[in-house]
Amino acid sequence: MKLPSQSEVALSEFFDGHPVATFAVNRHHVITHWNKACEQLLGWSSAAMVGTQNHWQPFYHKQRPLLSDLIVDNDDNIADHYPGHSYCSTLIPGAYESEDFFPNIGVSGHWLHFTAAPLRDGAGNVVGAIETLRDVTERRVAENSLRKAHDNLEHIVEKRTAQLADANDRLEDDIRQLTELNDLLSMAQQQLVQAEKMASIGQLAAGVAHEINNPIGYIFSNVGTLEKYLSQLFSMLGAYQEAEASIGQPAVLAQLRAMRQRLDLDFLREDIPALMKESMEGIVRVRHIVEDLKDFSRQDAGQEWSRADLHQGIDSTLNIVGNEVKYRADVVKEYGAIPQIECLPLQINQVVMNLVVNAAQSMGPERGRITVRTGLDSPQTVYLEVEDTGTGIAPDALSRIFDPFFTTKAVGKGTGLGLSLAYGIVQKHGGRIDVDTELGRGTRFRVLLPVRHKEQP
Repeated sequence: MKLPSQSEVALSEFFDGHPVATFAVNRHHVITHWNKACEQLLGWSSAAMVGTQNHWQPFYHKQRPLLSDLIVDNDDNIADHYPGHSYCSTLIPGAYESEDFFPNIGVSGHWLHFTAAPLRDGAGNVVGAIETLRDVTERRVAENSLRKAHDNLEHIVEKRTAQLADANDRLEDDIRQLTELNDLLSMAQQQLVQAEKMASIGQLAAGVAHEINNPIGYIFSNVGTLEKYLSQLFSMLGAYQEAEASIGQPAVLAQLRAMRQRLDLDFLREDIPALMKESMEGIVRVRHIVEDLKDFSRQDAGQEWSRADLHQGIDSTLNIVGNEVKYRADVVKEYGAIPQIECLPLQINQVVMNLVVNAAQSMGPERGRITVRTGLDSPQTVYLEVEDTGTGIAPDALSRIFDPFFTTKAVGKGTGLGLSLAYGIVQKHGGRIDVDTELGRGTRFRVLLPVRHKEQP
């Protein structure tokens, strides 16, 4: 028995370690090597193949020469055996390449790419051939899909071209419909903004009612006291009127003097004006709250761009959301010197309200602080900052806070439209919103707004 040489052992190890499916035949077309990658791809073991001439069996139902056989036979008509899909290799002299589909390999068949090259001895004589196989099924499937998509695209283009030719006469009607759709979309957006505004007002209604109830309460109390005082004054005046005829009698004078002391007429003269002043202040306060609420809830679809005092709008909005905020945080105003800006005032107020209410709702169990800050970012840009000492925004939610209907609040506690609408309003004004946040530290929203409005192209 002849033992294999070291070179043969090394060659065998090289074949088995090679990741590409590879086999080799000698000049008698007998398989000398059949590596593990070949076993995995074709499902035929090395033990069953080495020493046989059956390398055709994994590919065909009946015997026929492979590229390696044709190279061993020095066949010059390789292309005749594999018409349409074989060619000379541009990389390896004397080698051939081919590609074909084999339905009997695997469950649903495989596309394989073959490369066969001659093996020569020291004198340059062909003593065998080596053939490699690569599974190119995914590429061919992708190419077929791309070809089908291309064919479908061509068909669609042809069909669409014909449709466009027929639709040319209806172009004016299409434009009119698009205009109507655009108007409907604009109206829907305005309704969405108004719906969010009314939802916000609904959330604030209880707080506003509480704010109004306080001044109304002491007005009611004061008016009741005032009614009592006036009744007493009228009694006193009635007594004076009855006493006019007998004012000279000492007994009557003593009676009047005692009544005046008992009613404390001097105190009434001082307290009644104070009550009236306090009642008027309460009434004025109620009027301001109601006017701010009415302005805030007003439809702004037809509002025109105008120059507005940003500070005045902030103050008005803070008055509306006061009850929502005051039990959770202290509001600190740090107003800078800024010019009036050209804007849609009611929409800017909506932005302020959403940011301030969000800041209040972000507070933890301890009372926090909300700082509303303004200033100039540049000669043509003002900034509005709403900074809180709340819980902050989680990193996984930060990228989605401006998405419509996204909210981290419990069901029924928020619409998920507040920040989205604020973002849209700021974009409409040609500005931007920046966010700086850290869990446990709080959040700062910085709104940049141009001083002058530029028409969008």
